[in-house]
Amino acid sequence: MTDAAARLTPLGVMILALLAEDDMHPYEMIRLMRQRQDDRLVALTNGTFYHTVARLERAGLLAEVGVAREGNRPERTTYTQTDAGAAAVGDWVRRELPRIDHPVEFRIALAESHNLERDEVIALLRERRVALEASHVRHRDGRLSALAKDVPEQFLVEIEREAALAQAELDWLDALIERLERHDFEWGGKTAPRSERYLAQREAARS
Repeated sequence: MTDAAARLTPLGVMILALLAEDDMHPYEMIRLMRQRQDDRLVALTNGTFYHTVARLERAGLLAEVGVAREGNRPERTTYTQTDAGAAAVGDWVRRELPRIDHPVEFRIALAESHNLERDEVIALLRERRVALEASHVRHRDGRLSALAKDVPEQFLVEIEREAALAQAELDWLDALIERLERHDFEWGGKTAPRSERYLAQREAARS
């Protein structure tokens, strides 16, 4: 884990990952993320967003590539992802994808996992599965042990929920790994075709 990746916030990861698609100015990035409902994953406020962009630039993870003005609009600075930025995103996803104790970070790592190679993602998800299976067994067996000691069920509903959630994710994870192992399942953000819908979305975000 590089120092740059260790210092990344979830919002910083998503900004850098977005710049892997193309060079953009912050206004376009914010609009595009809102169109994609990425505010489900991170809070999107203008002040925090611009502060994060500035911090990423100081860290050398993104770089300015131009300043433009259209009509009466204010100047807009366009940024690009640097090689260091791409490496930091990859390192961050590698760290968070197998972990089961960072649920917020995992959702973002999963959303950006297409930035890694298919086989690496499969390996990381299998690592996650091992930890998740252990958690499921621990909660399931802990509840059964408590019931055997006549602990009232009303005190065990949270443990029951954790066991059920772990089992549900195990089922989902197994299905995802199986899909990834099939080569007819398209993978890789940089090779994905740019549909008319994608191009229209980008154009709307720029305006």
